[in-house]
Amino acid sequence: MPVVPTIAQDYPDWHKGRSQFSLWYVEIHQPELLDYLEQLRCSFSDLLFTPNTRQFHITLFVCGFLNQRQIYNDDFSVAKFNQQLQQLQLFNIKPFRLKIGKMNSFESALFIEVEDSSQTLNLIRQQLKQSANEIAPLNYCPHITLGLYADHLNSDEVFERIKKIQQHSFEFDVKQLTFGTYVAQELQGPLSVYQQFNLGDL
Repeated sequence: MPVVPTIAQDYPDWHKGRSQFSLWYVEIHQPELLDYLEQLRCSFSDLLFTPNTRQFHITLFVCGFLNQRQIYNDDFSVAKFNQQLQQLQLFNIKPFRLKIGKMNSFESALFIEVEDSSQTLNLIRQQLKQSANEIAPLNYCPHITLGLYADHLNSDEVFERIKKIQQHSFEFDVKQLTFGTYVAQELQGPLSVYQQFNLGDL
């Protein structure tokens, strides 16, 4: 089955002139893990879309275009963000641990699986859903994206290459959640922090 490549173009039907697309995510700070992820990305660089300046992260909840008020269905108002923030504060989530799993492939992206034995990510998502609907929700699969595919190729080729790569496992503690944005007109552009939420805080 062929993978779906990312095309370098603007998507005006999607962004409708809006720029700041928002999401909750977990930042990756562990130096050894970041080095490992960068090595994997480089090993598959001939298959992946460039430029890619987006930081390695774990998407937690896709909010939509950040605006003062909601006009379109995929707008996310500041009021809804404040409601989500309050919901997290009431829930009082404690720091938790995640484990990095194996390389895998979506139809459009190469990624690393994330193992969440405590199911804390899903518990957090349930809190966020109380204040807002997620944009284009899918069956949630926590992961770290290495990159989007740049061209048409057969997925069998990707999996054959994955088999030949030496893979490692890492564990790390999550002590903070991040709400941030990226510029919709910049494909795979960097994430900008809007607010951070420290776990365990009241």
